[in-house]
Amino acid sequence: MSDNPLEPGPQDYDRINVNVESEIEYWTRKLGVTRPRLAELIEEVGPGVLDIKRRLGQESHGSAFDAIPP
Repeated sequence: MSDNPLEPGPQDYDRINVNVESEIEYWTRKLGVTRPRLAELIEEVGPGVLDIKRRLGQESHGSAFDAIPP
């Protein structure tokens, strides 16, 4: 992805940039969580996508999120 923050999709597929609205929208859709839930997850484990997926996998016990590529 380009460095243009106005383009949809993440600039970095490893970390969520909480200062870019399009990234928040992208990751809430991709991870299937609400915006408030994404904010909670970032507070709990940080903006790392793999850390967030791991936390969601722990919550679901089905590890369905492990199959989601970054």
